[in-house]
Amino acid sequence: MKRFLWAALLATAIAPITAEAGPIDQACMASNQKQKSWALCRCIQDVANQTLSRADQRRAAKFFQDPHKAQEIRQSDSRTHEKFWLRYKEFGAAASATCK
Repeated sequence: MKRFLWAALLATAIAPITAEAGPIDQACMASNQKQKSWALCRCIQDVANQTLSRADQRRAAKFFQDPHKAQEIRQSDSRTHEKFWLRYKEFGAAASATCK
């Protein structure tokens, strides 16, 4: 019984930490930026959670590996890309204002 209680306690203690990592946070931490910071990446992910859908987050996370993808989407004639870009700009502005 004690083992079960310890396992349950450990699971609840670890679950919030592992569940918080989202696509933006993971891409941020994996990027080769010299000044990457866990706190900054976490803040950016928090803003993404408030402003972008999960699908938008996955799309935006790809910009960390290939910044040119952002330019392609920004210049695209696709209505879907145009709507995404507007949401992404709002996310960027909110992240810039929040995560210093």
